[in-house]
Amino acid sequence: MPSSFIRYERDARGVATIILDDPASRNALSDRLLDELIDRLAQARADDAVRLVVLASSDDRVFSSGGDLKAFASDTSTIEKYAGLDRFPRAYRLLGKLGKPSICAAGGDVLAGAFGLALACDLIIAREGVRFGCPEINVGVFPFMISALIYRSVPRAKANELMMTGRLISADEAAQLQMVNAVVPSAQFDAEVDRWAGLVASRSPLLMRMGKDALDATRDQPLDAALVHLQGQLALAFTTQDIKEGVAAFREKREPRWSGR
Repeated sequence: MPSSFIRYERDARGVATIILDDPASRNALSDRLLDELIDRLAQARADDAVRLVVLASSDDRVFSSGGDLKAFASDTSTIEKYAGLDRFPRAYRLLGKLGKPSICAAGGDVLAGAFGLALACDLIIAREGVRFGCPEINVGVFPFMISALIYRSVPRAKANELMMTGRLISADEAAQLQMVNAVVPSAQFDAEVDRWAGLVASRSPLLMRMGKDALDATRDQPLDAALVHLQGQLALAFTTQDIKEGVAAFREKREPRWSGR
């Protein structure tokens, strides 16, 4: 058994890449893999040098096959299974509360619970030919945990179709549904993910964190409450050195030098 199911790398730009690396199980979201993923997401959140997180896979055929079906059908008590399921919402919430943007590099099929991971990321870059979906219903499991994420990202009728039929959709169809940001040929996939990562990581980490936190806080608020919260955050942004530097750099036609203050 490998010593770890997750690889973690951080480059000089502040791009942290978290790689699912259990190809023998098609990166099934086992308790162990999810525990390691949660630990690495928490590490990236706590590291001020990290400006962006890329979630990727070492397997070019499948990003992840989703939840561990063997564990679902095991003789473990219902109470233990219920407690273990907390790992899924913890991972999804962590992606929303990272304080820094995240990209799902969908270089292989994104299935079941992993579909939820992708939708919890801020951006999705997909390789041509990959498929997305929640085929759990085919084996007698409804995609309970990810339904909330699907309903927030996919039009209702299509969301119901995906969950109730188990049909997989292509990356191109996902793009038509505005679920993914780009569909890229295989030969250019790694370079395009890297380009997006560098572009987003080059923005002010302070303003990005404030923006991410504001989006997370207001996502499900009524409009009036959301606008009040956002007005306060914009006023707070006016007090930062980074917003002054950004405006000065624009006027002087140069690259900004972010201080994080």
